Amino acid sequence: MTEQRYYHGLGKRKTAIAQVRLFLEPGGIFINGKPLDEAMPWKPLQEMALKPLEVTGSVGKYSIKTKVEGGGTSSRAWAVGHGVARALVSLDEGFRKELRRHGLLTRDSRIKESKKYGLKRARKAEQYSKR
Repeated sequence: MTEQRYYHGLGKRKTAIAQVRLFLEPGGIFINGKPLDEAMPWKPLQEMALKPLEVTGSVGKYSIKTKVEGGGTSSRAWAVGHGVARALVSLDEGFRKELRRHGLLTRDSRIKESKKYGLKRARKAEQYSKR
């Protein structure tokens, strides 16, 4: 029987989808083949992506490789965080309670509302003119 090389987690936010692989040996964090600092240069986005590791106290214990598609920079960071949280749960079920308490396992399902005919956007109409 072969031992599993990594633990997988799929994270989503808006239209961003992150496929996360969590390896047991310590190492770096790579997003689309780039180090975290290059892929997400803004510090708050890095913190959001790594929040599950901070909550579980496992910063620096694992190496993470992520493939992210779609969305913008912010939704990509949220998707990575969601994927890391799911990968941690697949590694150890004991993490589930703490991650759930911080809301990191819940998928944020808010997406852009579709445009309606006769309107400019989903809800914006032309200004009403009485005369």
